[in-house]
Amino acid sequence: MPALTALLHTHNDALRLGRALETLYACDHIVIVDHNSHDGTVEIARQYGATVIPAQPAATPARYIQPANHGLIFCLNSNESVSESLASSLFELKLQLKSESNSGQKPATYSVHVREETAHGWIDHSAPQTRIVPPTWSRWIGNLPADDPDAVALEAELLRFTLP
Repeated sequence: MPALTALLHTHNDALRLGRALETLYACDHIVIVDHNSHDGTVEIARQYGATVIPAQPAATPARYIQPANHGLIFCLNSNESVSESLASSLFELKLQLKSESNSGQKPATYSVHVREETAHGWIDHSAPQTRIVPPTWSRWIGNLPADDPDAVALEAELLRFTLP
């Protein structure tokens, strides 16, 4: 089955990282790019079996995923968690990719809906965001992939927690 690697960037995220990592059971690998954390972020990442890479000045996200080269890359923030329905969709996607890899099809990009916790309750962002890309992806906005209008939308949600 094709691999799925989660990629997260962290900086002093010890209080929220565990929740994110706990939900990544559909991923085969976890890569943490740590931006000089001084709390327990790195230790927590390693407890979950993540590979921790120190951030490098001016490095693009592509720089960190090239060595991994584990199938598709699932990008998320440390304050986001995979819902049960998204985990199920990720397992289904991996099965689908297995059959497509046998047919030689080019890997697609995938987007997910983001549901965000706010002081006024949960809000759903209207457009899905591209979050799953091949390792050769070269279009980034910060640490996340730039939106691909042709991305296949998964029928599930990524949960973003913004409250302490």
